[in-house]
Amino acid sequence: MGQVFIQFLWLGCVSFGGPAAHIGYFQRTFVERLGWLSQAEFAQLLALCQLLPGPASSQLGFAIGRHKAGLGGALAAFLGFTLPSFLLLMAAAIGVGQLTANLWLDAALHGLKLLALVVVADAVLTMSRQFCKTALAQGIMVATAAALWWQPGLLTQLGLLLGAALLCARVGESQAQGPQPSPAQPLSMRQPHWPTLLLFALLFVGLPLLATGPASQLVADFYRAGSLVFGGGHVVLPLLQESVGHTLNEQQFLTGYSLAQLVPGPMFTLATYLGAQLLPTTPLAGALLATLALFLPGFLLLWALGPCWQGWLARPRLAGAVIGINAAVVGLLLAALYQPVWQSAVQVPTDLALAAVGFYLLRILKLPILAIAALLVGAAMLLA
Repeated sequence: MGQVFIQFLWLGCVSFGGPAAHIGYFQRTFVERLGWLSQAEFAQLLALCQLLPGPASSQLGFAIGRHKAGLGGALAAFLGFTLPSFLLLMAAAIGVGQLTANLWLDAALHGLKLLALVVVADAVLTMSRQFCKTALAQGIMVATAAALWWQPGLLTQLGLLLGAALLCARVGESQAQGPQPSPAQPLSMRQPHWPTLLLFALLFVGLPLLATGPASQLVADFYRAGSLVFGGGHVVLPLLQESVGHTLNEQQFLTGYSLAQLVPGPMFTLATYLGAQLLPTTPLAGALLATLALFLPGFLLLWALGPCWQGWLARPRLAGAVIGINAAVVGLLLAALYQPVWQSAVQVPTDLALAAVGFYLLRILKLPILAIAALLVGAAMLLA
């Protein structure tokens, strides 16, 4: 456990670049350098984490820790990888709250909003190419975004995810491919870990019913968002905006989202910043509760479904449902690109010009996020 914690703590301090970059760090560290697992085992774990809701890179770290040292190793991997970004965003949340509003601070926050616009636009383009390769998937993406622009809300999101899954399952659009199970372990013998799966379901249903105060409501909202985040860290933005948007304003959301891009480690630590903002009298408790609640569903599902996922994905209808969910997820992010991101960030033509330059620097020149953030914040402050 100690070895697992040290390795993941180091990665949590240096892993800039988002989930895709994290996977590259993990492959080089645990397959090529340390040899903790083979390339085939790494690919199997990665495929499972990509298909479950939750933070894919953190789930992969959790799975690698479990592979090395059981449950203790899984928890050590999560703690080590998450701790640096948790501490940085916790400090940022407290620091921003202590500052009084002034022209320079407002300009810097506006620059971070422009960074959020650039990053979300890049994520929409990347994910649409990855998950929307057919006419049906592209139609689901557009229909999802259009429905949310017309009738925004959490119920609309849930209905669209369910409808996309049923539609693609019905037409049998099965293009998902995964590693084949070993002949020594027949599919019929593989079963999910039912107690963990039952715990996930009970928490999903029970937490909203038991929410009687700000802290319990925070846990229920973040757990629900973590249960529905297919597609990685970027998609948590629209889900959290709908879940707790009645309490936080758009500037708090986009500031937290932009800061989460600037720190190493998982982007789900956006919950750290938002939790501290939601419980300003006890920011540490709010940050801890929100972070744990957002990560917990993905880890429970990974633990429960690890033994049987390959056999389930061999069924065409289920594989088709996964394709439909992924396409709808891109639509969720496309809807969020306009509201709240675009509407909050682009106020004058100069903002659009800066966002276009930032998108070019990220997408074409592939500059680091930190460099683009510095340029956008600096430009916003000069133009203030």
